[in-house]
Amino acid sequence: MRIDIITIFPEMFEGPFTESIIKRGIQKGLVEIHLHNLRDYSNDKHKRVDDYAFSSGAGMVMMIEPVDNCISKLKSEREYDEVIYMSPDGELLTQPLANQMSLYNNIIILCGHYKGIDERIREHLITKEISIGNYVLSGGELGAAVLTDSLVRLIPGVLSDETSALSDSFQSGLVSPPVYTRPREYKGWNVPEVLLSGNDMIINEWKLNQAIERTKERRPEMYEILKKNNSNNL
Repeated sequence: MRIDIITIFPEMFEGPFTESIIKRGIQKGLVEIHLHNLRDYSNDKHKRVDDYAFSSGAGMVMMIEPVDNCISKLKSEREYDEVIYMSPDGELLTQPLANQMSLYNNIIILCGHYKGIDERIREHLITKEISIGNYVLSGGELGAAVLTDSLVRLIPGVLSDETSALSDSFQSGLVSPPVYTRPREYKGWNVPEVLLSGNDMIINEWKLNQAIERTKERRPEMYEILKKNNSNNL
């Protein structure tokens, strides 16, 4: 997978992309991440990428010309599955969406800033808008990092144990059950005996029940959907 990220703050990605899982995926040659400083595509002598809006109101707006210049250059070099804009009113990022997008070959992610982007960018250049939650951030960089991480970890070969991602929260419509490790007893706090039984069938049943109860308690909206789709089993 190749991910091209358009931003005015490329330095913000140095930490997230040079550590842990994403770093491993890059080192293995399973993912390429290219950062593009939007100011490099501005024709303004001061490299400005924003201007005042054609109306009253506070805040600057990202201009269409540098964005179009950057996206057009990238699209002239290869085909892209999606051109994504990180937006608070976009489609909510979910595990099924991440699963689907992890199969893509090439994507562009545009990080907005200021009061937003010229609406013509959304109308003519963007193919998908994604939100990481119902709140507003100072810019799209953090959202782009979250989206990138959610995709890269699903690429076969990135995780040491490829089956690990299959048991993550939300993959089956449930949150994950509790997990424990050594020591089996600490300050009188004990690991559930069922996990020490060695009986895989009983352990798996316990994990499923725990996941169901935890989902019901912590994410009731998910539980209601699950109950509706599995009325005979819950």
